[in-house]
Amino acid sequence: MGRTFLVVVGLLIMGSAAPAFAAPVTANKQAKAVVDILPPIAVRKLQDLNFATLGVVAAGTATVNPNTDVMTTTGGVTWVGGTPYSAMFEAVAPTKSVVHIRVPRASIVVTRVGGTETMIVDTFTISGAANRNVVAKEPFAFSVGGTLRVNANQAEGTYVGTFDVDLQYN
Repeated sequence: MGRTFLVVVGLLIMGSAAPAFAAPVTANKQAKAVVDILPPIAVRKLQDLNFATLGVVAAGTATVNPNTDVMTTTGGVTWVGGTPYSAMFEAVAPTKSVVHIRVPRASIVVTRVGGTETMIVDTFTISGAANRNVVAKEPFAFSVGGTLRVNANQAEGTYVGTFDVDLQYN
């Protein structure tokens, strides 16, 4: 008597995975790390931001316009003497590029020389465009103005503080 055997090959193929003895598959590829180092922009300060001499009878502000060097005052602050002017800078980019000029967004503190009294300078503005197309190795200038916040009963004296101007190019 003959026997009939049913061979199910399809189930064996579908259920089979990679042989248990197969080595893991790996791939390696290398990438380079590349950087271009550019020479810095040369920048120099030509003059400081100066609010001149103010008289104070109440709180107010003094604002120097960087395009005209005209100062306006509000509240109990009046201009009584001296010449107000914006800070002025000159820069030279090593290549033809777009230069991005950044002035502070935050306020800075000015402190009375020989004392502890302070005032705030904020709302810094720049003459002309903040992003400029410049020619390689040719000087360009810009001015920076701002607003001085004077307190009521502000102590008399000379007040000094510093602020940063950043230049980036690409």
